[in-house]
Amino acid sequence: MANTKPDKVHGFAHVLAATRYSLAGARRLWGETAFRHEATLGGLALLLMALVGASLSQLAVGLVLVLVTFAIEALNTALEEIVDHISPDYSDMAKHAKDLGSFAVMCMLFANAAYLACVLIVCFNS
Repeated sequence: MANTKPDKVHGFAHVLAATRYSLAGARRLWGETAFRHEATLGGLALLLMALVGASLSQLAVGLVLVLVTFAIEALNTALEEIVDHISPDYSDMAKHAKDLGSFAVMCMLFANAAYLACVLIVCFNS
């Protein structure tokens, strides 16, 4: 028997449903080793910035970068799920799609590392 889509809800029920969907997505993402590594490193980076005396605005930008990384990792995981469903056998097109998603995550990891380095340099030179 096929799964049926739930009925659309409106108003406050929509907010509750959206929250449940988001939490389910977070639980699914936590199952990914890469995400757990990114969450650990993001937390450590923010802690390190706080320990060296980063300003509140520097910490806020760092937090935003970490959250954007989480969002892109979630989209990359969704892309991989869809590609694996549509193309269970190997194909160059599927590989390219997955590689592009991985590249997006890597760009965010580089952005996080560059920002952390800048904050550390500024804090140590103050």
